[in-house]
Amino acid sequence: MFVLSAAAGAYEIAPASVIPLVRDGLQIGPTAAGWLVSVMYLTAVVLSVPVGVALDRFDVRNAVTAAALALLVAGVWGWVAATEGSYWSLFASRALGGFAYVVFWNAGADVVGQAVDADVRATAVSAFTASAPVGFAFGQFGSPLVADAFGWPAIFPFFATVAVLGMATFLAATAGESFRDVVETPPASRAQFRSVFANRAVWTLATLSFLAFSLYLFLNTWLPSYLENQLDVSLALAGALTALFPAVGVVARTGGGVLSDRFFGGARRPVVVLSFLGTTPALVGFVAIAEVPAVVAFTVVSGFTIQLSLGLLFTYVTEVVPEEVTTTAISTMTSVGLFGAFLAPIVAGELIERSGYQAAFLAGLVVALAGVVLAWRAPDVEV
Repeated sequence: MFVLSAAAGAYEIAPASVIPLVRDGLQIGPTAAGWLVSVMYLTAVVLSVPVGVALDRFDVRNAVTAAALALLVAGVWGWVAATEGSYWSLFASRALGGFAYVVFWNAGADVVGQAVDADVRATAVSAFTASAPVGFAFGQFGSPLVADAFGWPAIFPFFATVAVLGMATFLAATAGESFRDVVETPPASRAQFRSVFANRAVWTLATLSFLAFSLYLFLNTWLPSYLENQLDVSLALAGALTALFPAVGVVARTGGGVLSDRFFGGARRPVVVLSFLGTTPALVGFVAIAEVPAVVAFTVVSGFTIQLSLGLLFTYVTEVVPEEVTTTAISTMTSVGLFGAFLAPIVAGELIERSGYQAAFLAGLVVALAGVVLAWRAPDVEV
């Protein structure tokens, strides 16, 4: 599941590293080019809950296989569309890829958590969610190399094909049995499904996910232009420095689970509070200090602290609902969280255009403080 999710993440972010080539090839502006990435978040927002409900009712193994094949189709379709210069056909192929990604993410977070003992669940799920920054790094660094060797349209089938390796591994690991039987989860009733959407704890944690993903995508999106436009850093160096932000997530996302399982005795809330609380000094720094060494330090600190909770929340939410509807709870959190990921760069862009970067960083500080307050009021769960 890790390889599948990482491959889908690389496919998701791939166009971002070759935007000038995409714009020249399709004769489109920056907004249209940006939508080739954003459409995957929008697809996840719309489809995450229906996908989660389906995963709670049907065999996960079959669903993951179908999603891997869908991603492969999306990759080939995208290559054909890009080669022909058909923007809307490429856009549609990316939407199909977004569907595959949300299946991998929801299924992976659920089955990984159910396949291990409770005392290491947060560590296991957080390690799985590290597939996102791994995939982003793979896509960011690999896309220019693939484009240089085979042309930029080749980035779509290249990263989609990597998912075949993940699918083969997953099928081999679960050969001859339904994954639902492996985790021994009984079918959910309609009342249990309805209870997820009436559960205050679920919505509290989903809102925390919204705030965390908003901060993550705001900084991930706008730090390169801030470094270039405000601090006179070259675009290439700005991109390399910003890459530190998601890269530290490989350690941070797993670290959040380890902290919870090993240092807080299975308690989840203290780590989430620490995540938002630790982010606030970095955002204060972005507002107050505009020097390259300091900004690099703030980038590393904020990248680590924000992502400390991003993996843990997906374990946390499964522990406030019956086991029969854990995937539905995860998918609800995914939908709400990725809506923040979709919305934050747009809102930040408006703030930057109207009032400048400092206003956007100040807004980010307000979001982090709101996260501290809400996390403090989150339910206590210990395993």
